[in-house]
Amino acid sequence: MSNSVNAETLSVIPVLGRDVIFCGRNVVRDHMAKELQRSGKHILSKSKHVVITDENVHPLHFSALEEALLAAGVSEILCKVLPSGEHVKCREVKALIEDWMLECGCGRDSVIYALGGGVIGDLAGYVAATFCRGVPVVQVPTSLLAMVDASIGGKTALNPPAGKNLIGSFHQPTYIFSDLSFLDTLPRRQVNNGLAECLKAFAMADPEMFERCERGLGDDHNSPECQALLAEVVAKAMQFKADIVSRDEKENGVRALLNFGHTVGHAIEAYRHDSLLHGECVAIGMVKECEVARALGHLPSNGVGRMVRALRANHLPTSLPGGLSVDDLMNKMTVDKKTVGGIKKCVLLSDIGSTVEKGASDVEDAVLRMVLARSLSVVPPTSPINGKIRVPGSKSISNRVLLLAALGKGSCRITGLLHSDDTQVMMAALRALGAADFSWEENGHVLVVEGRGGIGMHASAQPIYLGNAGTASRFLTTAVCLCKEGGSSVLCGNNRMHERPIGDLVRTLRRDQSQSIEYLQSEGCLPLRLGGGGLPGGDVTLTASVSSQYVSSLLMSAPYAESPLTIHIEGGRAVSETYITMTVKLMTKFGVQVEVVREPGVLMYRVPQGVYQNPAEFEVEADASSATYPLALGAITNGEVTVEGVGDHSLQGDAGFYKLLEMMGCSVRVTHNTTTVPA
Repeated sequence: MSNSVNAETLSVIPVLGRDVIFCGRNVVRDHMAKELQRSGKHILSKSKHVVITDENVHPLHFSALEEALLAAGVSEILCKVLPSGEHVKCREVKALIEDWMLECGCGRDSVIYALGGGVIGDLAGYVAATFCRGVPVVQVPTSLLAMVDASIGGKTALNPPAGKNLIGSFHQPTYIFSDLSFLDTLPRRQVNNGLAECLKAFAMADPEMFERCERGLGDDHNSPECQALLAEVVAKAMQFKADIVSRDEKENGVRALLNFGHTVGHAIEAYRHDSLLHGECVAIGMVKECEVARALGHLPSNGVGRMVRALRANHLPTSLPGGLSVDDLMNKMTVDKKTVGGIKKCVLLSDIGSTVEKGASDVEDAVLRMVLARSLSVVPPTSPINGKIRVPGSKSISNRVLLLAALGKGSCRITGLLHSDDTQVMMAALRALGAADFSWEENGHVLVVEGRGGIGMHASAQPIYLGNAGTASRFLTTAVCLCKEGGSSVLCGNNRMHERPIGDLVRTLRRDQSQSIEYLQSEGCLPLRLGGGGLPGGDVTLTASVSSQYVSSLLMSAPYAESPLTIHIEGGRAVSETYITMTVKLMTKFGVQVEVVREPGVLMYRVPQGVYQNPAEFEVEADASSATYPLALGAITNGEVTVEGVGDHSLQGDAGFYKLLEMMGCSVRVTHNTTTVPA
């Protein structure tokens, strides 16, 4: 395969030692006839060339295939057009095709072309495997899912009433012509459907490509950048599967890796095939099987978070659909062909880019039931709970540090960052505003932020979608005002976000008409159009009841204001002041000293002008609120529990929970970054 892949590249990928896959834009029009004439004379010599397709694909792509075959020298082309849908992948339709072929005089000197998605590929492939004891099949996939998965490897199958793909055969295609221009005719959902299988491959073996997909492939699939990235994604996903098939053609070992997400995914698909596409079911299955790996101690929580984030970025579902019971799913998994001797098997990740075994692992029913359950019964422990744990990073610190490092100058390696929707949209927004570059190292455990010191920030050409990330929306509303180039930016979110108030912060930013901020729907809520142009300094007075996040938002952007900024809090006391104190201490760690004036009835924050200087490394504390649960569990059961990442140097107010335990009679050991409830 060519090392440099773009939308116009022809990728030639071998399978089982022979060039089989030809992938690129317009590959059917520009390359298929030439390749058949060069290496496919045994195909062209057949007397009957049979195209099997469906009613949706036929009007779109049959003429291109027909022209390619005629150009190659084929004289007689037969075409069978089937109804569209999974229901045709059955014994009855297979028999109908075979009878029709026999009526047309087809024999062993026939070749079948599967023109369509995975259903057509599986069905036509199985017909080819059994017709006259086997005739060649050429796969011409028209969906992304079929290109990267179903067309490669020779698996053919039907769906009997008992389950999916339970009757079939291995029958390797002679050629696979994957024409990326065919994807232009697909609805967005179908493209996303295929991306699930690409993410599956990258999650197991290519962490670099997985990271690139975590941002999503972009909303404009017709843009040159998106088409180039898609071409690379498709080629690398194909290469992954081709390599696996070449090592294990009949799924006796490593080929079982290709079933990642499919143990659970097929069970979901059995019940929801009418509303969910195959890739969507696999996407949910990958999340659940990642949760299985986490429950068994193989995969860290950030691995699960990254999987969820990557799927959501590519508009794929991550949660079980309603109306499915655990028993329903377990029953389907019991009759799945991957189950051996009653033992269910899942491919388990040890990290993004690696697996626990070079194949599927045995998983006990109890673990699967726990992961699939929508609720759990809490059973009082009968013995002390002991152990060490590090809970996920603090969301409050994670969002603040992302903004400070982006506005700061230089490189900052952040560890312990919370993987969440909030942090994801914060990074995406800061990237869109030109504030910083972000990259992952050590397989997603270290985030490297290359801050630009506030220089060159510009308006985003596209609306910045924040979902329901309330913290990010408040911090970014002020930060967008720092953009001095490119006009205005729009901040928006989901329906819930558009109900959350932000009016007090907007009124402060609008003072003296210094900022052009427009509500695009409801007064006082997102979406907002912010004109940018710079943040004024001077004096600002806020009521004591104003949200601490509004105060923190102003504080963090204040060093880049046009003059020093002083914030006065009416009455001398702020709501949730501990979070403002957290912000001030974090700003100090990034090189900006905020003067806090506290007198009877007076509370002021004086922020000088300056530029944040990024520390080389920064460790985000574990979330102190989450830490209270294991600590309480240790105290109640008389066990010894240590929570790492939270200690007496913590910036979080909830880190003081240990004092409450002491008041209740527990002895507690606290270091600068651990808290222990001893037995």
